[in-house]
Amino acid sequence: MNLLLVGIAAIGTVASTGYCVLSLWAGFRFASLRKRISPTANDLPPVSILKPVKGTDPEMYLSLRSHCVQDYPGYEILFGISDPNDPALAVVEKLQREFPARTIKLVPCEQKLGANGKVSSLAQMVPEAKHEFLLVNDSDIRVDPDYLRTVMTELQEPDTGVVTCLYRGVSAHTIASNIESLGISTDFMAGVLAAWQLEGGLQFGLGATLAFHRSDLDAIGGFEAIVDYLADDYELGRRICKRNRKVKLSQTVVETFLPAYDFPGFFSHQLRWARTIRAARPSGYAGLLLTFTLPWAILTLMLARGAVWAWVLFVIAVVMRMSMALAVGKSVLRDKEVLRSWWLIPVRDFLALVVWFRGLFGRRILWRGDVFQLRRGKLQRLE
Repeated sequence: MNLLLVGIAAIGTVASTGYCVLSLWAGFRFASLRKRISPTANDLPPVSILKPVKGTDPEMYLSLRSHCVQDYPGYEILFGISDPNDPALAVVEKLQREFPARTIKLVPCEQKLGANGKVSSLAQMVPEAKHEFLLVNDSDIRVDPDYLRTVMTELQEPDTGVVTCLYRGVSAHTIASNIESLGISTDFMAGVLAAWQLEGGLQFGLGATLAFHRSDLDAIGGFEAIVDYLADDYELGRRICKRNRKVKLSQTVVETFLPAYDFPGFFSHQLRWARTIRAARPSGYAGLLLTFTLPWAILTLMLARGAVWAWVLFVIAVVMRMSMALAVGKSVLRDKEVLRSWWLIPVRDFLALVVWFRGLFGRRILWRGDVFQLRRGKLQRLE
């Protein structure tokens, strides 16, 4: 029996080390393609940016402001607010005063069209948008001045239906926030790149950016078709992709600003994330078990009782895990926090394993203060 367990652990270590190699290769390939991008198209179409807001996120004002200073010939920004007393309203009004020449609109979104409040707001914002090209991203996303030009240039490529972006997390400098930021840059985005490499492109979207044609949105039934789904970004990209349209992974990388999590808040958010992935991609969630390189390597070393071959495998696994983390986090995402927090990677990886096991069971999630149950990817509110 012990020999069988050693064999299983060794196979898990080899497989997860292979995953690190794949992610490392995908990161290098993505970085090499970035050098060929030159977003200097002169005839770029006007675009409507749709941003539902609720409450105030960390660094929200500066994040929203970064969308107002884009080097782009013509665009409008629509902010959807479901509650007239929402504190986000003051932030939007400040931007309107600061940028009077920029088209910045407030769109009341008081109807509850489904369980996903963000998507409900988006469905009410679309009729108010003037342009054929739409771009959606979250309120905590900060972008570079050439962001819109890059994304819209990429959206003009033949057969491209959606452009989405990688992102790096900016922590609020609590330990839990640092660990989540580290996980985004050294694990989650590495998984996205691995999927991009294996599948010859992405077949889903990321909430950091979703740029698309209004006609493609209409063809999948509009936002109303996904108003009860938790993983709305995934569903939007997947459904447009199924219409033989490509999902393009942009060469621009954006930032998301994380709250000052304590550990209960961290685990709650990670568990929601895990159950979202399990609901959206069950087979992909199962496959995540083979991405926990350091836990597999330590388990092999323990079960093999420190055999020489187990030590060799352990060293290779550690080197590849750290190489992948640094390559994706530093070289691809240009995350300055990775080098400062790299020593937390083993802690993060073991916590991720705990979250993965916990995510296998149960359907309840806590989202923006409300409790829901997940059924086949859809949200059901629990009173």
